[in-house]
Amino acid sequence: MMIKNNYTTVFYIFLLSHLIVWTIAPSISNVNLPLDTIEALAWGSNLSWGYSKHPPVSAFVVEVVYNFFGSQDWSYYLLSQIFVIVAFIYVWKFSNLIFKNKLHSLCSIFLLEGIYFYNFTSPEFNVNVCQLPFWALVVFYSWKSIQYQKIPDLILLGIFMSIGFLTKYLFIYLILSVKIIFIIKLLEKKKFNIKLIIPGIVFILLIMPHLIWLFQNDFITISYALNRTGIEEREAINHLYNPFIFLFKQLGILIPVIIMMLAFIKFKKINLKNFKKNKYFLLLINTIPLILILLTSIISGAKIRTMWMTPFYLFLGVLLIQISGEFLKRNNLKRFLVTFVIFFILSPASYLYISFSNEFKRTDYPGKEIADLVQRRWDRNFNNEISIVVGDEWYAGNLSYHLSARPTWFNTIENNLSLITSETGVIYTGNPNILKKSCPGIYGTIKPIGICMIGAK
Repeated sequence: MMIKNNYTTVFYIFLLSHLIVWTIAPSISNVNLPLDTIEALAWGSNLSWGYSKHPPVSAFVVEVVYNFFGSQDWSYYLLSQIFVIVAFIYVWKFSNLIFKNKLHSLCSIFLLEGIYFYNFTSPEFNVNVCQLPFWALVVFYSWKSIQYQKIPDLILLGIFMSIGFLTKYLFIYLILSVKIIFIIKLLEKKKFNIKLIIPGIVFILLIMPHLIWLFQNDFITISYALNRTGIEEREAINHLYNPFIFLFKQLGILIPVIIMMLAFIKFKKINLKNFKKNKYFLLLINTIPLILILLTSIISGAKIRTMWMTPFYLFLGVLLIQISGEFLKRNNLKRFLVTFVIFFILSPASYLYISFSNEFKRTDYPGKEIADLVQRRWDRNFNNEISIVVGDEWYAGNLSYHLSARPTWFNTIENNLSLITSETGVIYTGNPNILKKSCPGIYGTIKPIGICMIGAK
């Protein structure tokens, strides 16, 4: 075989290839960063322990990158792929512990290329992508903690659980799943080890600043999350319809993975006894989060949006390889690799085609051109820097990102009026019909928004 059993080398070649392809593809095809990335950058300009939509980690991450690279779009596409491949690395590490067979581990990683969360949608750095490495790390250290109960592993488990939760609340489904598996383990042994409370203690301590922020801000992120689910729509049919639609969409997402498996699987080799040695951890860590979120939809009638499932399938490849047993014959493997290569090429090709052919996308927004125009207008009228931009995350956020002064973004300035002095440069963006009437400075329009500039002359 071409691989010649050097599977670790192949794995890292794959990671490098994935990183290069999915950094270059959006960099050459997009004029502007996607919505969610601009949103995170807007938050990052005004660091806090929480925001109106999400906890703070994604904002912290992009602000670190901004401090190194500024408004270089490629750096945020690279950031996304770093998060993806770090997740892949820990799936690889975990699979090596499970299989002790690097060919099987490699195949479990290749299967992930059949899930569009990890390629097609991955260039948009957002809370979903930001969860990926922490989801993988929590699973990895959960396994190690259950097996060995070493204090460093338990501490790291608590740290990564807290970071994941502070990325997106949906991470709670994995945390609850880990707790359930821990309880099952305790019931098996009928003996409680006090060390097992360490992750919980670390978790509570690290999320405490955010909890305080939540109390101080009327649980605004919780309200947003609930509104996104459509839970306020109190119709009985939603308790059946929304879970059904959720399951149907998940099947659609997994079709490429199913095709890849069918390329070489021999059903007679499927062996559920393989779970015995792993105490069903692998099965449970894949299924419990899905069951919990499905139950949430059934009980509450909530809509589960497709992109929310981004981290849930990271270990699906490991599960599928595990239940399939010793089926990797040479001819079967060749068919599998062909399907893998097809999907590996098809995904970026489709991305580039859609990016170049479709018009009026968010990523076609001339954010830099608009910022340059605003800057020229500002320089003609004022002699200080732009310090603050006010408005929604997209229009004002783009100005905050593209303007060289890196002004702080605010959605509204009402609670921060103390920041405004005679020397503060402020730009308001918003509805032109409203802003024109209320602007105390220099007013202009850049379709479709109004611009009100207030600075020192």
